[in-house]
Amino acid sequence: MRDRASFTLLGSDGDARAGVLSTRRGDIPTPIFMPVGTLGTVKTVSPAEVRACGAQVILGNNYHLYLKPGLEVLEATGGLHRFMNWSGPILTDSGGFQFFSMRHKAKFDDDGVNFRSHHDGDPHRFTPESVIASQRTIGSDIMMVLDECLALPATQKQLEQAMRRTTDWAKRSLAATQPGDGAVFAILQGGSDIALRARHRDELCGLDFDGFALGGLSVGEAPAVMYEVVGATAPTMPADKPRYLMGVGTPQDIVECIARGIDMFDCVMPTRSARHGQAFTRSGRENLRNQTHRLSTEPLDPDCSCEACTNYSRAYLRHLVRAKEHFGFRLLTIHNIRYYLDLVSEARSAIIAGDFAEWRKACFERWDRGRENG
Repeated sequence: MRDRASFTLLGSDGDARAGVLSTRRGDIPTPIFMPVGTLGTVKTVSPAEVRACGAQVILGNNYHLYLKPGLEVLEATGGLHRFMNWSGPILTDSGGFQFFSMRHKAKFDDDGVNFRSHHDGDPHRFTPESVIASQRTIGSDIMMVLDECLALPATQKQLEQAMRRTTDWAKRSLAATQPGDGAVFAILQGGSDIALRARHRDELCGLDFDGFALGGLSVGEAPAVMYEVVGATAPTMPADKPRYLMGVGTPQDIVECIARGIDMFDCVMPTRSARHGQAFTRSGRENLRNQTHRLSTEPLDPDCSCEACTNYSRAYLRHLVRAKEHFGFRLLTIHNIRYYLDLVSEARSAIIAGDFAEWRKACFERWDRGRENG
């Protein structure tokens, strides 16, 4: 059996779960949100600031790091942790989602993917084995297998072909691991077809992976469809392994999917929204460009203790955003990351206390009041 990671379930409330994912670089309390540091940086903030927000694990991207700075640089500098000065766990996505988003530059076959760099057009090839090898060079603590992610809607034939390839590549990925590698997670596909999701679960979840992810969601389907797929699939995945929903999402999505049994999340939304002047608060999303904040001496979120909320008014944050001052985007990024991490921490506490349903209801009531007042 693999010993690169272990998962301990501490409690549950309905399908919602609280646990601990233990990795070689530390324990990760779940549910957890992973800030996205695609290229070895969470945009606009330092690793120390990300840690101060409460982050236990961050996400990097094998595709992007393979191209820039390149594996030669990462190997020469001792891996991504030392390169970016982050001592905690790092999960790296394989690049499958990037091939989904740049389909015109990628060509799949049963052995792997040929693609052209979005930087200079140079040709490259990924196989399941090469993706494991590159994540080994990166020093990933949690490695995602190469998969084929489809846009929705997709035909059943397309979904079944993607599932077949993803299963074959998952088996090849396991075979390519070496002693000392990080944990390896498989990725379940099947689109919005619940029967196909169940079939792919049965194909993958009997294999010796350290965790399992739901991929191919939040790719154009309605939220209700995503919730239906997650609700039908996540609770039937192995109870003794972490469950990861890739690329999701809004605070509402995270709360709804924790309720359906998901343990791990990542999304660029908190950092990207910050760079557009938007902040997530306990009363909902705020656009700091709006005139309503021009004279406000109130904090962004009175229940938040981050640097932005403790030291600065909404009026000042609005001024920074409208003046396009980088300091404003940094402050909003810090706040949004802190908000997301506080959200999952509160969910964890509610699950352990046995009052998750009440906490979930209170979240949506606050968000609804915020919309009414806005």
